[in-house]
Amino acid sequence: MKNKKKISGVFSSVILLLAALGAAASEPDSVVKIVEIKEKMFIQQCYDIMFNPDEYLGRTVRLEGMYKTFRFPVGGVQEDEHYVYRKAPGCCGDDGMVGFRFYPEDCSIPEQNAWVEATGKVELTERKLVALRLSSLKVMESRGAEFVRH
Repeated sequence: MKNKKKISGVFSSVILLLAALGAAASEPDSVVKIVEIKEKMFIQQCYDIMFNPDEYLGRTVRLEGMYKTFRFPVGGVQEDEHYVYRKAPGCCGDDGMVGFRFYPEDCSIPEQNAWVEATGKVELTERKLVALRLSSLKVMESRGAEFVRH
């Protein structure tokens, strides 16, 4: 009798687990979890995406940071590149930057140094660098930590 109860309990657990996995697999794409890059592990999460892009391609990422446009010469033409980033330790003290280049698509461009929340899908640029194709760029009223160590 005890073995039947154990088998029944194990069987019920397996059925519940399979049902949960089936429900998760059948969820629409809009319900798939967004990769949230939080302040506490900002550098590590960004680096994980940068160094393992194949694991994140096509996934949606959301992060907050400062907005900055850099102008680079490309084929003799000045081209704007948009970034969301935070300051971090660098090669010469605290002069580093960690974050992502992004393509704004239909998003309004904020003022330089505005604190933004960026949401977009991970893709690779022509130079095989990670970038975000944004679906949303919101200027936030309150700022998080501009400098991160982790």
